[in-house]
Order: sequence, then structure tokens, then C-alpha cells
Amino acid sequence: MSSKSALEASAAMAQTDVTGAVPIQPGQIITAMGDSASAEALERLKRSAQQMKNAENGKIIAQAIEAVHKQDFAKADKLALKLLKKDEQLGLAWHILAIAREKQGDFASSLNCYEAALSLLPDHGPVAGDLGRLAFRMNMVEFAAKFFAHFRLARPNDVEGANNLACALRELNREAEAIDVLKVALAIHPESAGLWNTLGTILCNMGDPAGSLVFFDEALRLAPTHSKALHNRAYAKADLGDIAGALVDGEAAMQSSSDPIDLVVMEFARATLLLALGRVAEGWQAYEARFFPEIADAPLFHIPAARWAGEDLKGKTVLVVAEQGLGDEVMFSNMLPDILEMLGPDGKMTLVVEHRLKSLIERSYPGVEVSAHRTMKHEGRVYRTAPYVQDWDRFDCWAPLGDFLRHLRNTVEAFPNRKSFLTPDPERVAYWKAELDKLGPSPKVGLLWKSLSLKGDRARQFSPFQLWEPVLKTPGVTLVNLQYGDCEEEIALAKERFGVEIWNPPGIDLKQDLDDLTALCGAVDLIIGFSNATTNLAGAVGAPIWMLTAPAVWTKLGTDAYPWYPQARVFSPPELGQWAPVMAEVAQALREKVAG
Repeated sequence: MSSKSALEASAAMAQTDVTGAVPIQPGQIITAMGDSASAEALERLKRSAQQMKNAENGKIIAQAIEAVHKQDFAKADKLALKLLKKDEQLGLAWHILAIAREKQGDFASSLNCYEAALSLLPDHGPVAGDLGRLAFRMNMVEFAAKFFAHFRLARPNDVEGANNLACALRELNREAEAIDVLKVALAIHPESAGLWNTLGTILCNMGDPAGSLVFFDEALRLAPTHSKALHNRAYAKADLGDIAGALVDGEAAMQSSSDPIDLVVMEFARATLLLALGRVAEGWQAYEARFFPEIADAPLFHIPAARWAGEDLKGKTVLVVAEQGLGDEVMFSNMLPDILEMLGPDGKMTLVVEHRLKSLIERSYPGVEVSAHRTMKHEGRVYRTAPYVQDWDRFDCWAPLGDFLRHLRNTVEAFPNRKSFLTPDPERVAYWKAELDKLGPSPKVGLLWKSLSLKGDRARQFSPFQLWEPVLKTPGVTLVNLQYGDCEEEIALAKERFGVEIWNPPGIDLKQDLDDLTALCGAVDLIIGFSNATTNLAGAVGAPIWMLTAPAVWTKLGTDAYPWYPQARVFSPPELGQWAPVMAEVAQALREKVAG
């Protein structure tokens, strides 16, 4: 990869607005091995410094390396810059400056420095490895894979090189290639618990949690306190429906880990496991981990007001900011009527939401000031602001919408049996009903089969489209496409292979025009699909929904139902990946519904 391509990518990423941010998901810990400032890495830098012909430069380099060792990264930065002012062709100085900038959190600048070092140093391996880890941390996975492959060429028998390349390939859903890399490495290093752990995560990613347990168990046989393997085995057990066993492993992982980043990820996973067990109050308490900056996908809010700490809000003026992904914004809006009740008749609320939800929320809550947030990705982090809000002095406090969960939804029984909490445009509902009537008298069934975010292990949360065949072939129904994104291939497949027409509603952008989409959801007779933004919108307006979920999804809160939407019927496999019997069950239920 050229320096220009990676630098252009990082610059573009720094300017990216995020539409419909990805929700924070509990998941496996897939971190790249190695550390640019480890004792081994610094020893390698010292050896290179000793070979420098200019003794004065070598002395300054040695001082900079010592500063990195003492974690005085600002001093290391200053010393490296001093050398580069004298000679900008000193690759070792660029490498040290890259490490110092990375450790200070200046990732974009660090990328520049690493690439300068890569172009100047004769030994590319260590720099490529450092670059790969930084790119991986910044979610630039394709670039990370290329740098890791470069590192592996320089160190073909290195555990770190094989592990890190396999991790990147896994995140790119190139599991077969990742397994091939690990097979070669394990033949040389069968004693490496880290390699067995990574192999287990790949099996999980492929929808084989039972198979993954073999490899996690081997990792733990070799290293009984391997915290990542304990955490990842917990994840596999959850996929198999063993939530209690998953919690035991997850808490053991937390006791074994000393890595602050891993500990936060583990705490968030623990929160979702507690919620999945129905231990709701404990789960919401631990759910605060969703905002810890150590989680790469955690949004960093830039709100110039004091955050609400649970005090009485009666008569207060409050800014509430929706959080995480679009589906979460809708689902957590379940609490809006209750928040307004907390404020009382003299209180005021300004609600900041994704801009595509603005008109829908304004119609649903005419007494609430509704504004749009701006969500941006910069150097691999997500930032959320409220740029259109004015007169900040009027607010007594602000709160992320999810902060109200522990106060308003601390038990399953606290979820109200409320038919709906959002109001679609009645004229557009009538319009879509008329359009649907033109298709004939049969029941109109809306379909959703995927999410736009299917990177890494999220893809296995959804059934392959081919398994929808028995549902699609149900006689006596008219199928309506509600799936946003690129779905022409699946619609064509349904027609060519299954002989089934899926009606595509004309004149509507199913991704962008959420207000009209919500009206369409209110016009169909039934919606069947996985949990995504549209399913949540349908549930919020009271549309009948059949929700397809993973067996241990935390949003069920330990029940067989979906407390957020009391009208929802839930279909879940006994373990993740076993979608065929679930789709057969849905098909049978649909036939029975049509038969009356």
C-alpha cells in the first residue's frame, strides 16, 4: 500500500459524517497482539539506534526511547522532532514519533509518521506491524490486513504476525483465509493459547459456537487465566443459550484481566448478560460501560451542559440526546411519555435525534422541541454533538436517552403495555393502504431480512436469505419489501428460484424517508423481520411485528417476549445459527394466520 492511499483514507475518515451510527454490540475481544511500546519493541529500537553512524543522533534517539519506556510520550515526541528538524530522512526518528503520537491519542498524525518510517527504514516488518495495529484500532480493517500481511512476509514464523492477520481477515468476513493462516501458525506454535483463542473467534463468526468451544477450551488448558479466551468462551456459551454459564466465564475473565480496554468491553458484555437473564436493575447499572471511551464504538458526546445525575426533574428544562444506532433511538423512545411525566407541566424537554426521525418525533410529541444531532467519525472514534440547539444556558442538565432506563425500566414489569409511542402521518397511512389495496384482498406482509451493518460477527445474527423460502412461499399473502439498502439481488432470487414476487413500494426511499416508511409500516397487516431500524419503527407505531432474534438477545430481558413492543411475537432458535427450523416455524405460523 502506498503512503498516499492510507493517508487519504485517514483524512477522509476524519471528515466522515455518520448516518445511523452503529449501535454498541457486546462481542468477542479480537485485539491485535503486540504493542509498539513493549519491552521487546523498545529493545529492537535500541539495537537500531546503536547502529547509527552519527553518535550525537544516536544519543538523542536513545533518550527518546528511554522516554517512551518511562511513558513520557510528550518528551519522546519533542526529542524525535528535534532530530527530524536536523534530518527529515531519519526513519528511526519517524518511528519513535509515530509511537509517541499514537500513545498520546493523535492517531491521524501517528499514521503519517508510521508511513514515513515505513518508506525510510530498511526493516519494514516492525513498522508494518505497528501500522497494522493502529489501523485495526481505528477500524480501518482493510488497511490493517495489508499491513499485517506485510509484517508476516518479514516475520513468516511469528505468532503475532499470523494472529493479527487472521484477526483482520476475520473482521472482513474472510474466514477461510484466516483459518488457513492459523493452521500454518499452529503447526509451528501449537503451544500458543492466543492462536487457539483467535481460531475459536473465527468459528463463532461463522455461526459455529459449539465448534468454537473446542478451541477456547484448548486455549484455557494452555493458559487457564487467559482472560480473552474466558470472555470469548462466554460469548460462545451465550450463542448456545447458556446465559448463566456465559456470565460465570465473563466474570472470571474480568478477574483475570489487567487490560483496562478489555475490562470495559467485558463490563459492557456483563451488562447485556445480566439483562438477558432478566436481572434488569443490575444490568442497567452496568450498562453505563457503553459510554466508556475504551470501547472503540462508544460515542463521545460534546454537550456543553451538566449531565443528569438522577435528581428530581420536576419543572426542569432538560436536553435529552438519543444514543447509539437508529434502532436504539427508536426503541429507547419507549420512555418519552414517562420522561415528560417526570418533568411535569412546568418542565420542558429538548430532544436531539437522528435527522431522519425529526418530523416523526415532532408529530408524536408536539410539546417537545426536537433538534437533530450530528454524528461524526474522526480517527476511528464516533462523536455526537447537538449543533442546532441554541441558548444552552436555559438547560438545567442534559442526559443520554438511555440514562432513564435504570429509573423508568428497572424491572420487566415496569415496561408499560402501551400500544404505541410514535404517531405516523395519518394521510400517508391512508395513501399506502389505498396503494396496497390495489394489489388485491390478500393480507399484506412486510419483510425485513438484514441490516446494513453486517461486518464481522454481526452477520451471523441474520438468517441466510435462502432459508426464507418456506415463508416466502406461503400461499394467500402479498409480500411487501420493507428492506432498506441494496436488496435487488434477494428480490430477484425470490422470483427466479422460489417463483415469488416481492412488491417494491414505488416512490419511497426506504432508508432515508423514515417518516413515510413508518406510515407504510402502519398500513401493512404484518411485518416479519430481524431487529433493525425499520422493525423498531414498526413496533413503535403499534404495527403487528414478528421479531426474529438471537436466542440470548439482551433486549428480550430474560423473557420470551419483547417488552419494548408488547404486540411483538418473538421467534428465536435454541442456539445461534440454527435458523432453518425457526423459518419453518414462522412459515407454519403465517399459514395458520392466513387460514384464520
